[in-house]
Amino acid sequence: MNLGLIEQAPLAVKVHLATVIPAFFIGSWLIFFSTKGARIHRGLGVVYLTLMTVTAITALFIRTINPGHLSFIHLFIPLTLAGVTATVLALKRRNIAAHKRSMIGLYVGALLIAGAFTFVPDRLMYGLFFG
Repeated sequence: MNLGLIEQAPLAVKVHLATVIPAFFIGSWLIFFSTKGARIHRGLGVVYLTLMTVTAITALFIRTINPGHLSFIHLFIPLTLAGVTATVLALKRRNIAAHKRSMIGLYVGALLIAGAFTFVPDRLMYGLFFG
């Protein structure tokens, strides 16, 4: 594992990693292990949605695939923000089924699918783990 790559990364990448890594673990716990509706589930849900929002916003400032420009992976930014919004609106409306769908969609889309793109060759996470 080459942690020097993180040290050399731009600030936006460091903040992005600092929010997305805990979001992945919190989201995994919320979906797979937590007691739905419990106080800890609700509290960590707020933390998770906050982390995902910051993760999406910091992604706007990461331009390593296409220097100076947005790339295809930036399409996940509005999808992530829409997922966070849908989750909050579903809760306000007490629509638990919609809340569950939006949370799973946010987790799969923003963390698993978008995250998978970070493990292709020449990307930071690939270099960190396999380079």
